[in-house]
Amino acid sequence: MNLDAIDFVGKGLNRPECVLCTARGDIYAADWRGGVAHILPTGEQRLYTGTAPDGRCLRPNGIALEPDGSFLVADLGEEKGGVFRLTRDGCVSVFLDHVDGIELPPSNFVFTDHAQRTWITVSTRHVPRAEAYRPDIADGFIVLADSKGARIVADGLGYTNEAAIHPDGNWLYVNETFSRRLVRFRLNSDGGLTNREVVTEFGKGTYPDGLTFDADGGVWITSIISNRVIRVLPGGRQQLMLEDADADHLAWTEAAFLANQLGRPHLDRVRSKRLRNISSLAFGGRDLCTIYLGCLLGDSIACFRQEIAGHPPAHWKFH
Repeated sequence: MNLDAIDFVGKGLNRPECVLCTARGDIYAADWRGGVAHILPTGEQRLYTGTAPDGRCLRPNGIALEPDGSFLVADLGEEKGGVFRLTRDGCVSVFLDHVDGIELPPSNFVFTDHAQRTWITVSTRHVPRAEAYRPDIADGFIVLADSKGARIVADGLGYTNEAAIHPDGNWLYVNETFSRRLVRFRLNSDGGLTNREVVTEFGKGTYPDGLTFDADGGVWITSIISNRVIRVLPGGRQQLMLEDADADHLAWTEAAFLANQLGRPHLDRVRSKRLRNISSLAFGGRDLCTIYLGCLLGDSIACFRQEIAGHPPAHWKFH
């Protein structure tokens, strides 16, 4: 992909880490002004914000769109996390702040599947979370909230990041960012996760974060720091679709990672030509052939056209 083919939508966004698209052409992004930014099909922008019941400003990382137009927000606070429901008129309520007798740590991602089950990922129990930017720490976990309640269904993950259910409905895929691999679990009828498998492992400079599927069953991955978009084909073969990385920065980061010294400066000082530390991705456009890229450092959403259509997510017909 030629970097000159990348366009941008939206303006003035604040850490739009997670991005969602709908069939109508709406684009939603997490926003650290305390909620969700909405880019309408007309280009008009709106911002939905609110304050948590305990008075803290929300720090949305992952977001999910609900059928009634409200949002679930995974809160990436400094010490506490949880998932909150945010309505467009600014009302905030707790969706989940405890599970299996523990308070949720800073929470990474949330999504609702086609069966209206809600899945939540927590990257690490370490506070501050930067202490877990290492390959030898695996204390992240996955929570399922459904009609039976909320419970931890997978544990011992190496910095759990975005997750998604395969279009066939039989597997849940999840990125382990600092174990540098994509894994999957067999999804049982009761929501249990079993038969953990490594789909593929990533090499130098790749730290998988965002995750989504195309219509052919390919898995699309974003890599923080290296600004890579990678398509993982059935069988685990990797296809590099896009990269905007600075070789010196990657070398500095790789050395720190191998020495267990990776920290916030390596994520916050990314050098590149056009992209600003991309973190998530979503297929959009009426034909699902436009890729939209959330990011950690930018104030807009990068996008580009390509020929492979995405698989419509559970919220595709919502708006």
